[in-house]
Amino acid sequence: MDNMTMQMMEMHTKDMPMMGMDMAMMQECIEACSACEQACTMCSDSMMGESMMMCRSMCMNMADMANTMMRAMMRPAGMTSQTMTAMLSATMMMASACADECMKHSDMSDECKMCAEVCRQTMMACKKMMDSMSMA
Repeated sequence: MDNMTMQMMEMHTKDMPMMGMDMAMMQECIEACSACEQACTMCSDSMMGESMMMCRSMCMNMADMANTMMRAMMRPAGMTSQTMTAMLSATMMMASACADECMKHSDMSDECKMCAEVCRQTMMACKKMMDSMSMA
């Protein structure tokens, strides 16, 4: 996220119900979700054959979930700590499932291997975001 976007976000969140959120953690999580959306979209597009149907579908679902998580963090006015935590938890669960599925094909697909790694990074960023919220 560029500096101007961060400034907008800080102005937007200063009087919000989730005051005290760690903006650096939020920025890291937004960037991880963006990278995950892109990686999952490209991974799902690279898959061929019926044996990859589950993986392809999980990647498409994860791309959608990462996009939704990212967009929700960019407009926190409608969020509470409870809803943010629930969304972060769901994103982490989906990222874990997608990474596990992609790893099943990592020996024959570099895209799957890279996608799994990006999903794991997204899980870590979401966890750090949740941890920063519980301390706020």
